[in-house]
Amino acid sequence: MASVNYWIVLIVNAAYIITIISCIVVVLKENRNPIRSLAWVIALIFLPVVGLVFYLFFGRSLKGQHMISRHNKRKIISRMAPRHVNLSNIDLPVADKNLIKLSRALSYSFYTVNNHIDIFTTGNEKFNALKQDLRNAKKSIYLQYYIFSDDTTGQEIADILIRKARDGVDVKVIYDHVGSFSARSRFFKRMSESGVETHPFFRVTFPQFANRINWRNHRKIVVIDGETGYLGGMNIADRYQNGTSEGIAWRDTHFRLQGDIVESLMYSFIVDWNFKNNPESIEYPPMAPVRLRNNVGMQLITSGPLDSWDNQALCFLKAISNATKSIYIQTPYFLPTDALQHALEAAALSKIDVRIMIPGKSDSRMLKYAGYSYVTQCLRAGIKVYLYNPGMLHAKGIIIDENLVIAGSTNFDYRSFENNFECSLMIYDKEVNRKMRDIFFNDIKSCTKLTFNTWHKRPIFQRILESIVRLVSPIL
Repeated sequence: MASVNYWIVLIVNAAYIITIISCIVVVLKENRNPIRSLAWVIALIFLPVVGLVFYLFFGRSLKGQHMISRHNKRKIISRMAPRHVNLSNIDLPVADKNLIKLSRALSYSFYTVNNHIDIFTTGNEKFNALKQDLRNAKKSIYLQYYIFSDDTTGQEIADILIRKARDGVDVKVIYDHVGSFSARSRFFKRMSESGVETHPFFRVTFPQFANRINWRNHRKIVVIDGETGYLGGMNIADRYQNGTSEGIAWRDTHFRLQGDIVESLMYSFIVDWNFKNNPESIEYPPMAPVRLRNNVGMQLITSGPLDSWDNQALCFLKAISNATKSIYIQTPYFLPTDALQHALEAAALSKIDVRIMIPGKSDSRMLKYAGYSYVTQCLRAGIKVYLYNPGMLHAKGIIIDENLVIAGSTNFDYRSFENNFECSLMIYDKEVNRKMRDIFFNDIKSCTKLTFNTWHKRPIFQRILESIVRLVSPIL
């Protein structure tokens, strides 16, 4: 009996060692950032079982894989109305034109000029407008959210979708399976049984649990009748209108869009729909003719863990590096890559006005302290850091100089840059830039500005906690 146990233990240990070695080989073959690769190798060697579990859940890369085939992607693109705009005829700085080219190369992002945008900074504004547009839908409603709650707001939206589906409107819904865990299954079942096509993105089930838990679809996109779109940071949940049960208000930014840019929203939705549904069945409904003749330049930049490049991070880096006067950032989670942190420091040291606004009250203590670990570096470089006091700041946006705004679902953190499916609107327009700057400086009135001297006096325990949490920030 003892000899049998000996051989069982030997076989288990050998299998474990072979698994660890295989994982290490995979990490090295991926040619990632050397520091991160070394961290995973150390974890796999010196943290038995724990290191392996963490790697299976958070360490693997999906880069280079495809959501849909290149053939089908080209088929969708060929149906898109917007075409290349001759940038030589557009009155934009050279830096912005180069950013347009970069975005186009990264994610098939068409530059569009005939657009209109409404900016919402409260949930009441956004949901009142959205519900009215949904009620007025005649042909189609395509709706995608990271969180679709079954609270009062979610039930109201669901009731409208059900009524429109029964009226013959084509209604499709994508929700993130993990993000919408709190919603009961019968909530989506009720919609499905009433004619609303509802599908979870990356459904987390066994045995695919480890393959899917870390990759989340964080996009918030709505396209109605092919002519009106919504994009931004607000999910479908009561907290954007009524705050949380703890009395914490949520401050966020969302956009209502009309014009050529809606075609890009449709493209993003269709790719996601065919990815999770049937990659070989490409559906692309006709778009409404664009009657606008505005001159608001926009692009939609999408990104995800399947992309060959870190699309959002590269566009952020390019835009920040191009700044000559000012960089204003709002983000609920501030965990920048080394390149972005250095770009912000270089800008501030060059006497560019760099300001970062983060929550004073966060929905995640761990992410809050991880973000705080970067504050000292920022203050030392001359970056102005503000803590938003009234509630949870969930707005995501970058305002560059007097012409560029980047805003959408993307947080200024590792998860958004590397692990989430995200989308951001790149707006090249002085008037929109002015409105967003006005919003930023109005929010500053409700902030506490940090200074190096006062920040340096924070409790030693907090500093230690910040340093510890920062070690795992790339996987938060």
